[in-house]
Amino acid sequence: MTEQNSSSGIGINKRCGLIAIIGKPNVGKSTLLNYLMGQKISITSRKPQTTRHRLLGIKTTDNTQMIFVDTPGMHSGQDKALNRYMNKTVQSVIHDVDVILFMVDRMKWSAEDDLVLEQLRHTKVPVFLLLNKVDLIEDKEVLLPYLDEKKNLFPFKEYFPLSALKQHNIEALESAIETYLPVADFYYPEDQLTDRNSRFLAAEFIREKLTRQIGDELPYEATVEIEEFRQEKGVIHISALILVEKNGQKIIVIGESGSRLKLIGREARLAIEELLGSKVMLNLWVKVKGGWSDDERALKSLGYDDC
Repeated sequence: MTEQNSSSGIGINKRCGLIAIIGKPNVGKSTLLNYLMGQKISITSRKPQTTRHRLLGIKTTDNTQMIFVDTPGMHSGQDKALNRYMNKTVQSVIHDVDVILFMVDRMKWSAEDDLVLEQLRHTKVPVFLLLNKVDLIEDKEVLLPYLDEKKNLFPFKEYFPLSALKQHNIEALESAIETYLPVADFYYPEDQLTDRNSRFLAAEFIREKLTRQIGDELPYEATVEIEEFRQEKGVIHISALILVEKNGQKIIVIGESGSRLKLIGREARLAIEELLGSKVMLNLWVKVKGGWSDDERALKSLGYDDC
């Protein structure tokens, strides 16, 4: 039986808190979250700004519940409403967590890293500096001098060279995070993995396959809207719209004789089946919706309303 704090009723051996994973686009935040969770809940690709929404990954062990907050990459371009939305999401998360993991790409400090650091100057919670992708650094002796140099930038509580992709030094990071979490009862049921529902995750997995298939041929002005999500006789039926801004983009997504759209649909269906543990019937359509990425009302109707 867990000893209880008589004044608050909180199990004194329990720790629970929110941990934000922040950094510039394409630095490995979602890859880190997926490894920490032990399964994929956040989409990834080599294309910057793949992550657009705040997403919680809830990891519960015997005495600890770590609530990881995956965030969009913070960037300097705010020319469209979608870009401003993503930056605002990061800014709102910073002030509502117990620990912040600031991830940077090896020793490639950039102006966008400075942008993130400026936001951190207003927080009072512990901040860890994570030097990701260190497996790509040939001379590891340069790491310690580089980290010493960064100590002059900000009073980081911890420093971690790691590789989210190669799963290097992740367990040590997890142990360190636990020591900074407050004593508290769990916020979520022990078997809950995320705050997002299956409908949202299905849309994200479709968008991931779209991004990976199209690559640089398609700008960021593409999103996915779920029109139907129902379960019948053990099969989940999903109908989804891929929204683009121009007719030329629609042609690219569909491909010759619909070949590319079929490939996107097949890969997305397999990924969603693995995620949900159920057979899936997936139907995809492509529709032109001009200007949606710079229309705040359209963004809200499409689910871009986290912050």
